This record gives sequence, C-alpha cells and structure tokens, in this order.
Amino acid sequence: MKQVELSAAQVADVAERLGTHPFKGWFYGDSVGFEGLVAAADILNDPKWVNFSQGFFRAWATRMEPFQPDDNTAPGHVMCDIVERTGDNVLKEAVLELARHLRSRRKIGSVSITFEDTLRSLRQPYGDVSLSVEHQEKMKDPGPGIWLDCMHFDPPFFAHLSRIDPDGDWADAAISEILGCKDLLLDEATGLYRHYWLEKTGQSYIDGWGRGQGWALLGLLDVAHYVPTETEGVVDVSAEALALARRMLTYQLEDGNWHCMVHEERSGPESSTAAFMATAFYRGINMGLLPDTEFREPADRAFNAMLANLDKDGNLMGVSAAVMSALVDEHYWNVPLNRIVPWGQGPVLTAIAARNAVLA
Repeated sequence: MKQVELSAAQVADVAERLGTHPFKGWFYGDSVGFEGLVAAADILNDPKWVNFSQGFFRAWATRMEPFQPDDNTAPGHVMCDIVERTGDNVLKEAVLELARHLRSRRKIGSVSITFEDTLRSLRQPYGDVSLSVEHQEKMKDPGPGIWLDCMHFDPPFFAHLSRIDPDGDWADAAISEILGCKDLLLDEATGLYRHYWLEKTGQSYIDGWGRGQGWALLGLLDVAHYVPTETEGVVDVSAEALALARRMLTYQLEDGNWHCMVHEERSGPESSTAAFMATAFYRGINMGLLPDTEFREPADRAFNAMLANLDKDGNLMGVSAAVMSALVDEHYWNVPLNRIVPWGQGPVLTAIAARNAVLA
C-alpha cells in the first residue's frame, strides 16, 4: 500500500494547532492531547512542546488542591513521562499526590466512580430526538456512573507510575482498574465496549462508539506496556487488547475509517477513530502484542485515512465535539463535527510517532 508522508512542517502545523487549544486543567481529551504534543517534540527533535507541557503541568501543581471532579482526566501518564525526561521532583510529588487522591475515590468493585452525579455528562440528545417518558424520568436522578473514556486515564497513569514509584502498588491498581472496566462495560455479544454504566440500574449503555473503543484500546495497550511483565493479570490485559483490536478490524471501512458508531452505518462518519486506531495498531505491533501480518495493512489504511482527513493547515477535520452522553443511540449520530480539539489533533501526532517506531 502506498503511504503518504508528512513533512516536518506539516507535523509542526498539527502541533501548533493543538498548542492553541485553551487547555484549562483538566478535561476529557487532555490525556491524548498532551501525549500528542510530547510526540511532536520527539518527531521534530525540538523540545518546544516538552517545555510547554512541563510548564503547564508545573503551573497546575501550584494550585492542584482542592482537587476537582474532573481531575481523573488529568494527563497523569504524560506527566510521568515528563518527570522521567526532566527529573522534575516538584512535579513528581504533585503527580504522586494526585494519584493517591484518584486511588482513594469510591469504587464499584475495583473501578473508581467517574461521576457521583452523572448529570455532569448525561444530557438531552443532540439532533431532533426526544427521550421517552421512561428516559425522561431516569434523567431526573440517574445517580452515579462509570464512563468508558476513563480506561485511558487512571489505568495508564497508575501503570506508568509503577516505574517511578515501584513500591506504591501502582501496577496492581492499574490492572485491577482496567479489568474492572471490562467487567462493567464490555458487551460480550459484540466484543465492543459500551459508553457508560449506571449504579442505580446496574447496567451499561450505548454500543459501539468508535472513539470510545480507541480510549479503551490505548488504555489496555499502555497498561500492558508499562506494568512489570510478572504482574498478575497482565496476560489478561494483553489478551483483551488483542481481542478488541481484532474486533475493530471487522468494522473498518474500505477507506480506512470507521463509522461514528462502528456497527451502525446510520451514525455517519467521524474521523478521530482512524487516528486512534492507527496509533493503537502501530503501537501494538511495536510492542509485539498485535501481529504485524494481521495489523500492518489495516494500520496503514487507518493512517492514510487520517492523513486524508487533514486540511492544508494541519487540522483533522470530521472530528466530533465533546460527545458527553445520552440515553439513546441517536444522540451520538448527531454530535456536531469539524471540531479542532485535543482528541483529534493529539492522536494524529501519536499515530505518526507510533508508525515511525514501527518503521525504525
């Protein structure tokens, strides 16, 4: 398959556009956004974005308490990377304090509650969609819940932290958290992860969200990569990463993209999934976890699709806005597109870095 190559100037454009995002510390997408900036620094052999990230993280560290509800979305994995690169002990202590706070939250089994009040995420549907009387009643007080996106937050953070603070029992925390997410969110019938789980009903909801599968797969791969190989459960994490990756192959479109809801053509196009999957497939190949013979061609197709979705200024077009969540599938079909956001720009850069590592 013929591969399109990006010039250094084009990579720099993607990073510059990402760097203009008004990061606030913290929100969904910051994890892959800052990971993309650090990847850009490595691709371009220029410390600019490492310095930018370290400065932003240090500024956060001066005001991190009192902790906030969205602190679970902090890019802890990337902050660990910066600590390793720079030896920044002030940031290290802040990162450890954040991790202790996150680990102390109330749990369902081994999984931390994302929202004690899920109305911070659940909303009336996008588009011309009305909720049923039953759903409207549920919206009055949906209670606590656990969200799929978090597979990319706490578990990779804890896994990476196991190298920085090896006596902190972080590897076991990473594995128990991510396998606990599987127990709550994986739909055995499809092999795909549902978007969220509600404590009041004990049920998971919404099948096949494409970017959500990306959060899950990258989280699984990062945990498998960073925890010590002898850690109990790491074989199960690796097996689940391979199973999810194989399932995603069956839904990839001929042009390398995926539907917004990968199993549902009516949900329409959405471009961030290709960037997430290109990152994941190349990363898994480089780890030796995803077979090259099985995943290289789909990875190349996803990568080419991602590049085709870039405009001349380095913007990944076709990316959906913050999806939030809703009680009906049709909500996801109607999320506005063409948002220039960290969960679009970031995985473009991580995909380039992961591909470079495979080709090296």
